[in-house]
Amino acid sequence: MEEKRAGFVGLGLMGLPMAKSLLLAGWEVTAWNRSAGPVQEFAGQGGRTAPDVASLRDLPVIAFMLPDLPFIEEAASGLLASWAETPPEAGTAVVVMSSVSPAQVKDFGQRVHEASHGLASVVDAPVSGGTSGASEGTLAIMAGGAVGDFERLEAFFGAMGTTVRHMGPLGTGSLAKACNQLIVGTTTAALAEAAELAERSGMDPGALFDVLAGGLAGSRVLEIVGSRLARKDYNPTGPAKFMHKDLSFVLESAKEAGAAVPMATAAADLYAELKRQGLGDRDLAVVRQAISNLSDNTADTATRGAVTL
Repeated sequence: MEEKRAGFVGLGLMGLPMAKSLLLAGWEVTAWNRSAGPVQEFAGQGGRTAPDVASLRDLPVIAFMLPDLPFIEEAASGLLASWAETPPEAGTAVVVMSSVSPAQVKDFGQRVHEASHGLASVVDAPVSGGTSGASEGTLAIMAGGAVGDFERLEAFFGAMGTTVRHMGPLGTGSLAKACNQLIVGTTTAALAEAAELAERSGMDPGALFDVLAGGLAGSRVLEIVGSRLARKDYNPTGPAKFMHKDLSFVLESAKEAGAAVPMATAAADLYAELKRQGLGDRDLAVVRQAISNLSDNTADTATRGAVTL
């Protein structure tokens, strides 16, 4: 893609640093966000701003980084209505960079195709790497869509990530992200269990994680989340409730494919419990607190049982 012009919708914890990375790479970026604060910060970095999403209609790339597909569909409604009246330029790319349902993003792609008279297409390109990867421009980006669309977007993706892969047709990027979240969610939960077991047994979880990092249990998840788990630092780098959403996409995809996913099923139940405990807006590491609460409930039940006997 020769034109380095793009629209960016959603300047949250991930979206704002991603949009800034595009600026640093020489892209002219026009952004829209529901709240004004991030927009002002982005403008202070040299970015352009739009009064609404429909104003981005003539840009060759329009990226969305909102919490889930229903938010994207709502934000894009005016854009699609505008295209229905006056078609966009051929080759316009709508890039869904959020974690969304692999099945539903294909339906969204069909609606974009119809509204744009076949001139715009959707590429689903969710990211992994957290806020640190977004800030450093080192995200992993897994893209689904037509090969030609992906090739035109490689420079766009390369401004935000260092690992960029085309996974297949539309929906496969979201499926790859669901698999990523299956691994991240279950690994974080296992580390949280280990930390809680260690501390309740009189062991320092930080020391445990130090030695685990040097063996087969070492992982990127341990490297990034381990210290927060050990310190019980639950200040959000991304709300934990989104993990439950992402694991629901794993279960949805597994049902469609006829695949057994016992780990994902157990993890989805655990993160649902985390939300029931009112912890969903805290950091992913707060799964340790959810497990601690379950441990306390188990201990209380055992104590009551002992008293009864």
